[in-house]
Amino acid sequence: MKPFLILQLRPETQASDDEYEAILEKGGLERSETVRIRLDLPPIPGDLNLQDHAGVIVGGGPGCVSDAEIKKSETEKRIEDAVLNLMPAITGADFPYLGCCYGIGILAHHLGGKVNKERFGEEVGAVECQLTEDGRSDPLLKGSPEKFMAFVGHKEAVQELPVGCSHLLASGPCPYQMIRYKTNVYATQFHPEADSKVFETRVKIYKDKGYFPPSDADRIIEFCHQQDVRIPGQILKNFVDAYR
Repeated sequence: MKPFLILQLRPETQASDDEYEAILEKGGLERSETVRIRLDLPPIPGDLNLQDHAGVIVGGGPGCVSDAEIKKSETEKRIEDAVLNLMPAITGADFPYLGCCYGIGILAHHLGGKVNKERFGEEVGAVECQLTEDGRSDPLLKGSPEKFMAFVGHKEAVQELPVGCSHLLASGPCPYQMIRYKTNVYATQFHPEADSKVFETRVKIYKDKGYFPPSDADRIIEFCHQQDVRIPGQILKNFVDAYR
């Protein structure tokens, strides 16, 4: 089979490595079945051919596509540009894509949708997601319960459904938890690869990044370990199984 292209946007090595291992575990993938690229580490390959891969999985990261350019570091600009440069080929060919958290902002921004921090940001933790009418018939959500918990934590959010997209999942605080463009281009606001251990690591790494008061870190970690979050990992596995 062709390998999956794993594009990572986290400049923190521990967070990036932990995310990659979680994608492998939840997706049922071996390292040999993936091509991993950390977009924070130059040089970024300029000759990526989508057709050499089974699909693209884009991880999360601390950046925000809606931030003013002057507020972005050079690393953040390089990461964002690298992903956005691939999006015309992905959406144009309806190429299998799963964007996780930051990846939904990238997709919506590319499609001309509104992404900002006005509404729908979510505190770090777990939220209840609910299937929409389109979600009930989507192949990646086949067998999912009507409602399930997922790990989230984001400052910006999609403000309106981009043209051409189907709305698959919603939560109370954030209406656009999962969308699909055309047939094969997916994105989630939640983290499908994450479990409580993964989120504990991220809380410790990002506690000074403005997601929450640093003094709340222990409380958030305890809360995450109390949650039953399993369905999102199955969604990631369903994506891999659909295109491998």
